[in-house]
Amino acid sequence: MTDVLRRGRASLAFSFFAQGAAFALLVTRIPAVQDRYGVSDALLPAFLAAVPVLAGVGSVTTEQLVKRVRPSRLLRWSQPVVLLALLGVGAGGQGQVAALAVALGVFGLAVGALDASMNMLGVSLQRTYGRSIMLGFHAAYSLGGIVGASLAWAGAHWHLALWVSYLPVVAVLLPAALVGSRWYVDGEPPPAADDRAGGTGVVFKLLLPLCLVMTFAYIGDSTVSNWSAKYLKDVLGSSEQLATVPYNVYMVTTLVGRAVGDHGVRRLGAVTVVRLGTLVAAGGFAVVAVAPGAWIGMLGFTLLGLGLCVLVPQTFAAAGRMFPGASDTAIARLNIFNYVGFLIGSPLVGALGDTWSYRGAMLVPMVLVLVTLVYARSFAAQPDRYGGGHERPRTADVGRGSNGL
Repeated sequence: MTDVLRRGRASLAFSFFAQGAAFALLVTRIPAVQDRYGVSDALLPAFLAAVPVLAGVGSVTTEQLVKRVRPSRLLRWSQPVVLLALLGVGAGGQGQVAALAVALGVFGLAVGALDASMNMLGVSLQRTYGRSIMLGFHAAYSLGGIVGASLAWAGAHWHLALWVSYLPVVAVLLPAALVGSRWYVDGEPPPAADDRAGGTGVVFKLLLPLCLVMTFAYIGDSTVSNWSAKYLKDVLGSSEQLATVPYNVYMVTTLVGRAVGDHGVRRLGAVTVVRLGTLVAAGGFAVVAVAPGAWIGMLGFTLLGLGLCVLVPQTFAAAGRMFPGASDTAIARLNIFNYVGFLIGSPLVGALGDTWSYRGAMLVPMVLVLVTLVYARSFAAQPDRYGGGHERPRTADVGRGSNGL
């Protein structure tokens, strides 16, 4: 591997880390944001739903922009906008609901562009490397999420104003991200003639299985992030302090699974890793649903982290393999279903829990995640299209670095 590729990989990993930290800082301080601006309980869901909706709009817009602008340039400028929008969320005061709406709107649009362009670069860089590295990028995102959530806890513990919590983080991450963006690498895609679509277009019928997997994976993820604490406390009878542990355990096991996941893909293949992850995640939901007490419940959430962690990175990678001549377009469209799953997951489990039971509600994401087994073959390379079953190293032609290399 050349120094250009190594620097490109490291700088992109830092971008994933920064985004994980920024997103965690926002979502884990939602109660503080609500109190600071005086947002009513009735209005809060509209604000929260607007962010993923606008992120979907940002992802669709990115699909059009990358036809004229390199993904590295979109990433270079969307990441500072996300960080500044985060600071904007913390800068307002009581009654300034319009200012909050603008800040969250900018955050949502920029996050859509950022998520799409980050994964575009990750897929193209993996193609250039010729081996699985996507899980490593998402491990950096998980690490950033852990750091962001820890900083948010510290801010809440010390009763710091939101802008006091956010300003040091933005002051460190923003210049570091701008400096690191000098080494982003836009990998070169294979010739368009190799595309499964027979050209540069994306056939949605072929992409649909991956869209469903992405949606179901994020339904599972949002179930853990939104309902794990309530489930442990109200259903399994844990203390309020212990109820905060499952999500932290989930985040740590997600990091661990992604950190070693690329090695598993190289040895076993993407299809096998996705199948194993699906079975482990489904087993985790089953354990949570039948758990007699809090500690068994935490075992279930641990399994969920180890299982779900591989699905999203491998889904993006599979889209790149499926449409190598139009991978940016495929990833932008696939990224929309990230937000679809986020929007569906929490209300779905909440509604089922209220009308049926929370134990029964945990079986629904379990069944949805198991659907991934039906579509597992979509994660395989197509030898007749790609000239082989694996991505091949292309170190002699490393693509265009965003700094002109």
